[in-house]
Amino acid sequence: VQLQASGGGLVQAGGSLRLSCTASGRTFSSYNMGWFRQAPGKQRDFVAAITRNGGTTDYADSVKGRFTISIDIAKNTLSLQMNGLKPEDTAVYYCGATAWSNIATLKNRKIYAYWGQGTQVTVSS
Repeated sequence: VQLQASGGGLVQAGGSLRLSCTASGRTFSSYNMGWFRQAPGKQRDFVAAITRNGGTTDYADSVKGRFTISIDIAKNTLSLQMNGLKPEDTAVYYCGATAWSNIATLKNRKIYAYWGQGTQVTVSS
């Protein structure tokens, strides 16, 4: 599956952005999906994940209550609604797809077989 992330940009602290990730090839119904982010000089960290049927979600503590992950299987689109953005949210955001089924493992970037190219999110103070 090929993933394409979009929707990043420059926003002031407290603002909102909506990231999208579209897929070609096999559909999202075959994979569990996640969002990760990577700031300069740091590793790629877990942000949010969602199971293939959209029934279960998980979030990093740092984004709980501010970010919402969702999936539209009919449109083969994964989304991340980001509200209340903070300067520390600045990073390149990547969407990923994995065939692993255990929601508890979806925080681990190593289980993701497919990645989008990343989209830059910059939050100014």
